[in-house]
Amino acid sequence: MTSQPQLSTTPAEAPEAALRATPVSPAELVDKTNDLLESALSSPPSPAVRGWWRMLGSPRPRPLFLGFLGSLLMAFGALGAGGVLVHDPILTGTPLAAWRFGHGYDLAVLVVYLGLGLEVWAWVLVGRDVLADRAGGRAVLTNAVLWMLPILVCPPLFTRDVFSYLAQGTMPLLGFDPYGGGPNALPQGPVLDNVHWFWQDTPAPYGPLFILIAKGIASVAGSNMIVGVLLMRLVMLVGLGLFVAALPGLVRHLGGRVSVAMWVAVANPVMVIHLVGGPHNDLLLVGLLSMGSLLVLNRRHAAGIALVTLAMAVKATAGVALPFLVLVWAARLTGPQRARIIRAGLTGFGVFLVVFAACTVAAKVGLGWLPALNAPSMIVNWLSLSTGSGELLFNIVSWVIGGLSKTPFITFTRIIGAVVLLVVGVRLWLASRGGGPDAVRRAGIVLLLVALLSPATLPWYYAWGMALLAGTAWTVRRMQIVVFVSCFLVIAAFPDGEVALYAFGYLVLVLAGALVAAIALRKEDPLRLRFRPRPLEPSAGLEPAADLEPAAGR
Repeated sequence: MTSQPQLSTTPAEAPEAALRATPVSPAELVDKTNDLLESALSSPPSPAVRGWWRMLGSPRPRPLFLGFLGSLLMAFGALGAGGVLVHDPILTGTPLAAWRFGHGYDLAVLVVYLGLGLEVWAWVLVGRDVLADRAGGRAVLTNAVLWMLPILVCPPLFTRDVFSYLAQGTMPLLGFDPYGGGPNALPQGPVLDNVHWFWQDTPAPYGPLFILIAKGIASVAGSNMIVGVLLMRLVMLVGLGLFVAALPGLVRHLGGRVSVAMWVAVANPVMVIHLVGGPHNDLLLVGLLSMGSLLVLNRRHAAGIALVTLAMAVKATAGVALPFLVLVWAARLTGPQRARIIRAGLTGFGVFLVVFAACTVAAKVGLGWLPALNAPSMIVNWLSLSTGSGELLFNIVSWVIGGLSKTPFITFTRIIGAVVLLVVGVRLWLASRGGGPDAVRRAGIVLLLVALLSPATLPWYYAWGMALLAGTAWTVRRMQIVVFVSCFLVIAAFPDGEVALYAFGYLVLVLAGALVAAIALRKEDPLRLRFRPRPLEPSAGLEPAADLEPAAGR
């Protein structure tokens, strides 16, 4: 822990002389200023404030307010550089309209990235506190919640998907089948105008529960897209609440630490910026999946499977976890193993049918979303290992033979990826026949592999597996990998939602920054910018041996 500055014993009339006698570098001056601020903020002036501070987990003020400042900057920059409306009813005709064009737009982009840098820095600082056992789960959650507050009321960040959600909710209100065609069936207006051109003729690839939710939000918001975005964020926060409530229980079963789980999954910039700032319906999936898995582990099997079915009714991917949860249920029955699995499977399937049918009837839609599930496969980017391999193979062969089409190469490697995913998934399922927490952990691994090997991958897809794996034991080295990958995933798109994966100069800078952030989790000054680097306070969580053992502490 950084030592707090001591009060000087220099006489009151000689402070300037003392400062002149001791040269201070700019970096050291910033550090001393931060320490003074933290010292002042960490001593609340009244017992009542101190009580509230303890209830919040006594978070360290420096990362708490540094991340909050970062979120404020991102929210302000998003007014010009985020997923803004085509025709903004608020900024148009005001001086702030210049924030969206020309040099104003360039400045807005810089402000977003500055805020992002501060947020990542704050997240790394909290990670150090977790490793040094200075921050518990409640403190990490307090940091995350404060960082999210400005994001809740700003334009979408690094995506425009929410406008597609609102359009898909509007379609059934106007008599259109969201599974039968794309938003371009809608009449011209704010709803259609703000859908990204790529998705305008694409049927909804989401389940009936999400269509029902989107329809309800669209019925309230109408063509007011600002109200629609804010309402969508509020509804998606239900998923965040379920996830936060489920994490301590998952940690208890899976052997992790609450503080680490909160840091890895809740305070993570992917959660704050993508899932909340998007917003993305994957957040609802994450909450229902995690809480459903916890209920199954707590022997409330039918209720747990019902919740995971609801997650599948938001996005089909959650269904991958159901066969693993059936094994948890089966392990607690009596009789031969095969008979137990069949009994649990049939009962679980009955629960699934009732819940899913109820969602379908309530949404007044059919099963047209099943063929629409291939819509994301139109996305071609190398975040998907199978698609990226096809692109790489195409580029290599094209050096020798010109005039070839990329499509056959990508199709070929996607088939291979699907086969690998199927084989590995089945093997992990068979290895989970003993049930228990190990089956849930393997379900999380398969969900990560689905994100990695599916034909199309977007940055927030990796939250599927992390919903379950966050509660497992983490080594320091793996936490560093999470930092590196998360930093990259956050800025795999530009602030306005356009893909950045083929801007290679930009990616070099992003990867370099992600590497520095990962190293900084264990090393306070990885770039050696200070003249006299201050070592981190010794802690079991920061010893070299910690790479081989789970991070110690609360």
